[in-house]
Amino acid sequence: MVTLLLVILFITIGLFIWGKFPPDVVALMSMLSLYLTGILDVSETFSGFSNTTVIMIAALFIIGEGLSQTGWTAIAGKKFIEWSGKSVKKLLVIVTLGSGFLSGFVSNTGAVATLLPVTISAAWSAGTLPSKLLMPVAFGSNTGGLLTLTGTPPNIIASNALLEQGFEELSFFEFSLIGVPLLILAIVYFRYIGFKMLPSYRTKNRPVNIDSEMHKWIEAYRLDNNYFKLRVRSLSPLIGTKMSDWNFEEDFGVSVIRLKRRYPNLLKGNPANIEFPAAETVFQYHDILTVQGETEAINKLMIKFRLGLWRLEDINEELKDNLINQEVGMAEVIVTPKSLFVGRKIKLGNYFKRFEIQLLAASRNNKPLEDKEIKVKAGDAFLIRGRWESIGELKSLYENLVICGSPEGMAKNVEELTPRSYIAMGSLIMMILLLVFKVVPGAVAAMIGAGIILLSGCVPISKAYKGISWVSVVMIAAMIPMGLALQKTGVAQMAADGLVDHLGKLHPLMLLGGVFLLTTIFSQMINNSATAVLMAPIAILAATSLGLSPKPFMITVAISASTAFLTPIATTTNAMVMSAGGYKFVDYLKIGGPLLVLFFITTLTLVPLIWPF
Repeated sequence: MVTLLLVILFITIGLFIWGKFPPDVVALMSMLSLYLTGILDVSETFSGFSNTTVIMIAALFIIGEGLSQTGWTAIAGKKFIEWSGKSVKKLLVIVTLGSGFLSGFVSNTGAVATLLPVTISAAWSAGTLPSKLLMPVAFGSNTGGLLTLTGTPPNIIASNALLEQGFEELSFFEFSLIGVPLLILAIVYFRYIGFKMLPSYRTKNRPVNIDSEMHKWIEAYRLDNNYFKLRVRSLSPLIGTKMSDWNFEEDFGVSVIRLKRRYPNLLKGNPANIEFPAAETVFQYHDILTVQGETEAINKLMIKFRLGLWRLEDINEELKDNLINQEVGMAEVIVTPKSLFVGRKIKLGNYFKRFEIQLLAASRNNKPLEDKEIKVKAGDAFLIRGRWESIGELKSLYENLVICGSPEGMAKNVEELTPRSYIAMGSLIMMILLLVFKVVPGAVAAMIGAGIILLSGCVPISKAYKGISWVSVVMIAAMIPMGLALQKTGVAQMAADGLVDHLGKLHPLMLLGGVFLLTTIFSQMINNSATAVLMAPIAILAATSLGLSPKPFMITVAISASTAFLTPIATTTNAMVMSAGGYKFVDYLKIGGPLLVLFFITTLTLVPLIWPF
């Protein structure tokens, strides 16, 4: 059994390093091999898929998607860019420090799930690639768990092991005595050494740049020529009347795109913004109308209805702030030759309730069309405005329409907060509080947060599964049985016993180094909690048998259990950033190896000074 297990283990690691097959496929093959060779039974083989850690990871991805969909990611990414001054190295320091600090109070997985979309967005905005920042975020979170007692499970395991053996337990911030120096070391390493070694992998998760999209549309459709905002003055005959009382299109050739209330009254059914004014919409004093039309037509409209011309911002910012928000967006649509729309006549500026789409402008042969009524031809391009869900559903309703770009990606980059934004943030804060005060298990806390986000509509249920990195989830679930097999066959115990026998009679520093190395070896393949559980009693026994204080050895167990820098399967955080950053197995060895050596030296230097033998 032992020989078979070691063969499977080395083949699995070899396949990960080779990179020929996707990591989740390698993990699944390894899992099945453990069953086919009789090392594990059926329930043990598939135990990873019912593991609470795996469930928690999936829920955290949904929470992260909720923050993206509701504007927090775009805003945080923008703030990160402002703080870093578009310096990639400053940005690297910010995200690494942020993940480290956050993971001191939240689970490492939760910290990475929160910062993952933010870091990706900030990386592209700063002109770099996510692969240059995501590994520091993962390693920073692993290190930041050492800041507090509850920062990571190995800390709690080490403290409880001391208490059970009659020794003084570790205080809440005692770990920070070594955690702070190690986090600073990690930041300095990535700032001056690791950054040069981090790969530049071009992934497909680049956020849509709304500013560049707007600029492109302004040029292609000449939106700046016929876009105006008008204010309803106190003596305007529009006040108290409905849209249906006037024929703006027929009499003036002007389309009313949007209406903003200066004095909304939600109790009377008058919201602040009416995105698509309908026939029953009633005009009020100081309403701001966003309209489209020729300059001459706008002048006539202003004179007849006593309207004031409202000052416009830069047209790029105006369109972005006035026509796009968390609920409503814009997209470009191209009509194919087989489309049902070919040959039909449509009017620009109209809002089609059937499709929940507003036609803003049209282009043919790369030239904007000026006519208000257009007979559609194959190849015509239209700029449309509607709810994000409607734009996404338009393609499924009419398969011969091509929606250009990524409306879904653009929706995530709207820098605006809505009531749903605060629900999403509230769910994250609630999850953190549940975790910090241990009200419910971590997986339950994450599921509650994810459930609130789904039920409140922060993330449509149809899109929730798309927001989960299934490669990471499946890989982690399939590799958990390997850790179980190492313990079941006694391989882990034999290695630990050998450590004590060979180093126990040497200098305490040698034993401390041996505890660190063996623990970190296990942590590269086994869950860090399982590693700490395995090593804690062995370390205490070795220390007490030699008349030494067990405290420095338990601190070292906690540290080395969190130094899983060499493989993507070592921790959930490493796995979460693997596909997002496009990393390969060998990247973890190349970048994590030097950092691990630095942690080893620092631990052997500082731990005996802070906690004497």
